[in-house]
Amino acid sequence: MLSHIHIGVTNFERAFAFYRGVMDELGFSLKFCDPQKPWAGWMQPGRDRPLFLIGHPFNGECASPGNGQMVALLAPTRDAVIRSYAKAISDGGRSEGEPGLRPQYHASYYGAYFRDPDGNKLCVCCHHPTAE
Repeated sequence: MLSHIHIGVTNFERAFAFYRGVMDELGFSLKFCDPQKPWAGWMQPGRDRPLFLIGHPFNGECASPGNGQMVALLAPTRDAVIRSYAKAISDGGRSEGEPGLRPQYHASYYGAYFRDPDGNKLCVCCHHPTAE
């Protein structure tokens, strides 16, 4: 369904360090990083799409988070949710909901919510019915 997601950031070096830690915990591969542009992108190993991209806004304006916008990243296990959330918080993210079951979505939904250093809201979630 999706080709790519682009998240606007104000400080590329800070954002790259933050997202690299989260993406490593989720098992996503760095596809490219061009600090001169500046932008970077990650993908699932062995798949060309979808891409998760960060960078300065194309129009040159300051990046700002959107009200009601959130990007949810798929975690392979509940443990990956816990690790990526902890990494995000330790690297300057702000909690919006600790890891745990969210049965209001479905019985196996296990997720965590946080904001990056620019205020963009993210979720990491796993849909497997067991703790694996």
